[in-house]
Amino acid sequence: MLSFLLKLCKHSMRAAMYELKPIQLGCEVFGFDLLTDPSAEMMEQIKDDLARHRILVFRNQGQVPGKRHVEISWWFGEPESTFYKHPKSPDPDVFRVSNDPKEGCTGVGRTGWHIDGTFQQAPFSYSLYHMWSVPKEGDTIFLPLNELIEGLSSERKGRWERLYMISDRRGGPVHPLIYSHPITKKKTMCFHLGMTEAFMWDKGTSKQRITCPQETAEILQEIEDEIEKRQKHLQYSHKWEVGDFMISDNLAVGHFASPQTQHPVGEVGLRVLHRTTIKGFYPPQKEY
Repeated sequence: MLSFLLKLCKHSMRAAMYELKPIQLGCEVFGFDLLTDPSAEMMEQIKDDLARHRILVFRNQGQVPGKRHVEISWWFGEPESTFYKHPKSPDPDVFRVSNDPKEGCTGVGRTGWHIDGTFQQAPFSYSLYHMWSVPKEGDTIFLPLNELIEGLSSERKGRWERLYMISDRRGGPVHPLIYSHPITKKKTMCFHLGMTEAFMWDKGTSKQRITCPQETAEILQEIEDEIEKRQKHLQYSHKWEVGDFMISDNLAVGHFASPQTQHPVGEVGLRVLHRTTIKGFYPPQKEY
């Protein structure tokens, strides 16, 4: 009884802080102003909700200045910038992307399904997105990785458990394709369909070997096919609205920019997205 009352009390406290509305993947957050620093209790609740729901979309935030975007990022850890700095980026830690090369980096997110930072020893822990200028079209599509894994056949899951991805960055790390999420302990994936040099089978065993280009392409296509097979009931296509500020658990969800994100300004309007990424805490491992 006491345990139930404590849970009820915690839920009521969160409800007083802000309102959550479930969406297909994650939750929309209402009643929270990102221009105001949260209390320690509220910050704990935000992190707890993010771990549970994987994506939080803070609605009705207007245009959050670049400096404030970075300040919000520090709530979750140290921002880590490893990408090209566009001249119009409002802060060195803000990655500015667009469908107009004069306004931001173009073609971003279009190389294939991925998580951010697979070329590092520890991929980014969180990604924070803010649509600065909203086009008529240009969704970002997200994928819950644990559900993808659990939906595999036992044979295919066993195959993927044996695989390690090798980043296409020179001297890049070797990561297990399937591993344990460092916080939730659920199975998740470290992958980038557009930035994989090769795969390694059975790392650390007598059967260890690296795939040839043809086998690499076949494995990448296999992953792509599994994702597309469950497009309707797994993929979440986020249609951006004015004032959206999204925080995602980068280690728990894959993402991909829809083709419309690069359609001409004259066709869909100007798209400007600001993104920060938070330094990873743990290299992917099979067990923690």
